[in-house]
Amino acid sequence: MKIIPDEGRQLPEEAQFFDKQVERRSFLKYAGASAATVALVAAGCKKDSSDSGVSFGNKDTAILNYAYALEQLEAAFYIKVLMEPYSNMTDNEKSLLTDIRDHEIAHRELFKTAIGNDAIPALEVDFRSVNFSSRDSVLATAKAFEDLGVSAYNGAGQYLESADYLTLAGKIVSVEARHAALIRDLISNGSFADNTVVDAMGLDKSRSPREVLSIAQAYIITELNIQNLPG
Repeated sequence: MKIIPDEGRQLPEEAQFFDKQVERRSFLKYAGASAATVALVAAGCKKDSSDSGVSFGNKDTAILNYAYALEQLEAAFYIKVLMEPYSNMTDNEKSLLTDIRDHEIAHRELFKTAIGNDAIPALEVDFRSVNFSSRDSVLATAKAFEDLGVSAYNGAGQYLESADYLTLAGKIVSVEARHAALIRDLISNGSFADNTVVDAMGLDKSRSPREVLSIAQAYIITELNIQNLPG
């Protein structure tokens, strides 16, 4: 996996988070500067999916490769976070972020092994929109990734035909939710399960694979062919 060095791309000062209403207000409250995750929302305008690019395969293989792509992205992000710690990172924060990094690497390798020869290749990623020297930028991006990851697993489980794969996805999404809660509390204590992610019925957000990748592709250079993915 190739990580593109930070070249200090200029970003707007504020933007919507994932949804246009309550999440924008909460994001600005919790993340402050919030420029770090603007690219997540801009992804849909950055590149349109086509019939070309890396194919995810069919049926369960397509869903597993989809999850594998997201785990590659998250693992690459946290690897870079720990390679270039932000200013004044505490020992406790370093320990917690190291645990998350190791979890994401384990998830990445688990999917790679499970998919075998049908696994998509290592993706090229681009984190130039993240200021890795800024705690606000790093944690805001981590929050965006973790919340997106939870919604991705919530939305993809229904498409898995294998009960074993569904069980695996359930075990992983519970870990991703722990990550999301931790990152949210590092930003603003007590925000781990606020109404920007948990609705009045006590249910977390869910997004389809195509919706998730239209967001995540802001950080992915490799062209992806998502024609066989639902949603």
